[in-house]
Amino acid sequence: MLDLSRDGHVHTALCQHAAGTMEEYVQAALQQGLSGLVFLEHFEAGINTPRRTWLTPDDFESYIREGERLRQRYAGTIEIGLGVEVGYNPRELEATRDFLAAHDWDRVGLSCHFLEISGRHYNLLSRNQRTLEVFSSYGVTAAVADYFSLLAEAVEQLPGTVLCHLDAVLRHHPQIASALAEQVSHPAIDRIFAAMAARGMELEINTSGFDHRRGQAYPAPGLLARAAAYDLTLTPGSDAHHPSEVGRFFTNLKPT
Repeated sequence: MLDLSRDGHVHTALCQHAAGTMEEYVQAALQQGLSGLVFLEHFEAGINTPRRTWLTPDDFESYIREGERLRQRYAGTIEIGLGVEVGYNPRELEATRDFLAAHDWDRVGLSCHFLEISGRHYNLLSRNQRTLEVFSSYGVTAAVADYFSLLAEAVEQLPGTVLCHLDAVLRHHPQIASALAEQVSHPAIDRIFAAMAARGMELEINTSGFDHRRGQAYPAPGLLARAAAYDLTLTPGSDAHHPSEVGRFFTNLKPT
C-alpha cells in the first residue's frame, strides 16, 4: 500500500533545471489536498560537465533557511520535509559522506545521474542529442550495466533512506527498452535490493515515468516484482520540476 497523501520528491529552481519557488510547491501541494511534501534537492560532487544541474553550498544554505521559514508558516497545515537527492560519484565518496553528515536531512534519496567516459561526465537522463550519441558510441547496454553497478555501490556505501527512479536511466535513448530488457537480470539488481532491505531503505515509485514512457512509473513492473521478494517499503514521488507537477499521476497508483 502506498501513502498517496504525501509527495516525497520535488525540486525547485535552485537546481538550475526546474522552475518555481519552494513556497509555490507548498501551495501546489495544498491545492492537491496533500498532507506532506518533501523537497529533494540535487547534490553532486566532482562532476565534470559544462552545465550545473545541482545546488551549490550557498544554495543549500538558502534552501534550508527557506524550508525552515515555510515549516513555521505552514505548521499544522502541511508537513514539509527537507531532503537531498544524492547523485553517486564513486570518486567523491568521502566528500559525499561529509556533506550528508553536516546536515540533519529528513530524507536522503540515492540516484546516479552521470557516467564518466574518457574523463568527462555525461548525464544519463539527458535528452540532448549529442549526449545520446555519446552513449550510442559507448554502448547503451554497457552504460545501463554500469549504471546499475554504480547504484549498487551507492546503496551499499551511503546512508540513503530511499532509492530514486531506479530504471530511469537513458530514458530518452531510442535503444533503452531493449537495453533494459537485457539488463533486467543484472546481478547488481539483487545487490541493490538486498542492500536496501538490510538498511531499511524505501523504493520510490516515481510517477514522472508516466510522462516519459508509456503508462508506467519507475520502476517497471518486472523490477517491482523482483523488489517484492525483498519486502521493500514503497513510497511515491512525483519528481516535480514545476509546481504544477506536484502529485502528478498519483491517481494512477490508486488500487482499482
